[in-house]
Amino acid sequence: MEGIVIALIGGAIAVFMAGTGSSIGIGYAGQAANGLLSEEPEKFGTMLMLVALPGTQGIYGFLTGFLVIQKVGLMGGALISISVSQGWQILGACLPIAISGLFSGIHQGKVCAAGVGVAAKHPGDVMKAVIYAALVETYAVLALVITIFLLNGVKL
Repeated sequence: MEGIVIALIGGAIAVFMAGTGSSIGIGYAGQAANGLLSEEPEKFGTMLMLVALPGTQGIYGFLTGFLVIQKVGLMGGALISISVSQGWQILGACLPIAISGLFSGIHQGKVCAAGVGVAAKHPGDVMKAVIYAALVETYAVLALVITIFLLNGVKL
């Protein structure tokens, strides 16, 4: 039972840390977007894209939590017997997206907030700002891929 608890803590850490990064990042971008929308409400669609981008890390953390719940058998109603060592392996597998999701979500939000300034002064160049934000996203995606590979590598 201790192994399952450790594994579930790993999944929870992924959800909480990546979700926290997304929340903070969306907060930065949303504050900047609201400032622009108070003057130019017609730019809502463009701002929505920039504000939503930092939210993907939270989705990746959520996916990881779901994969852990599925791996330990909580979805099927029959818990799998997991050793403490296997629990630690699952927890460790969750750390790439947990840590990367936290930091990339925050920094992607900052990049998106700066992109709001681009949209305000040069509306035709907003996709350039989105590209910069997507570069930050790359590392969250890589962390998610590694987390998935590591989770799949844990033999139960």
